[in-house]
Amino acid sequence: MAVPKRKQSKARGRKRRTHYKARQINLTDCPQCSQKKMPHRACPNCGYYRGRPVISATEN
Repeated sequence: MAVPKRKQSKARGRKRRTHYKARQINLTDCPQCSQKKMPHRACPNCGYYRGRPVISATEN
């Protein structure tokens, strides 16, 4: 079984992880109320998803 001969330094491991970052959230306009919302989710402002009411506006 292959085993590392020496401990990898913290700097070397951190250099490898520099590309692991959180992406910026894409926001789209709601076709009903024109507020910004996350794609493929019900609008938190009006409660519509794909032209149909999914959640009531009073739940918010």
